[in-house]
Amino acid sequence: MGEQPNLQRLLSESALTTFRLNGQFLALAEQLAQPAGLTATRWQVLGAVIDTPLSVSDIARAMGITRQSVQRTADLLADEGLVEYRENPRHRRAKLVAITEAGRAANDRISPQHRAAAEAMAAAIDTAAWQQALDGLKALSAALEAMKNSG
Repeated sequence: MGEQPNLQRLLSESALTTFRLNGQFLALAEQLAQPAGLTATRWQVLGAVIDTPLSVSDIARAMGITRQSVQRTADLLADEGLVEYRENPRHRRAKLVAITEAGRAANDRISPQHRAAAEAMAAAIDTAAWQQALDGLKALSAALEAMKNSG
C-alpha cells in the first residue's frame, strides 16, 4: 500500500493553490470586464442576477463574500442603471436586485472575450481534466461548508 499523504500539507497546498487560482481568475475577470466598463466585482454581481433577481444576502452567500460588499456594488450598479431594486414578495425590507436591459447589454459585451478565454483554457487543459478539477473544487467547497456548519 502507498504512504498516506500528509493531511496538513494537503490542506495547506489546497488553500495556497486556491488563493493563487482566485487571484488568477480575478485578474482574468478584470481583463474581460474592462472593455464593458465594468470591474470583476460588478460583473460578478451582474452575473449573479442574470437569470433571476436575488436579494443582496442571496448574492453574497452564492459568491462567498460579505453582504456589505455586495450591497455597495449593487448600489453602484443601480446608480449606473445596470441593475434595479424590486420589491421582494418574501421579505418586505430585503429588496431584490434585478438586471436591467443596460446591464444585460454590458454583460453581452463581455461574452465574446469570455468565450475566447474559455476556448483558450480548453486548448491548454483537456476538457475532461478541467471538469475533474472543477468537480474536485466543488467537493472541497462542500467539505469546507460542512465543516463550518458542524461546529
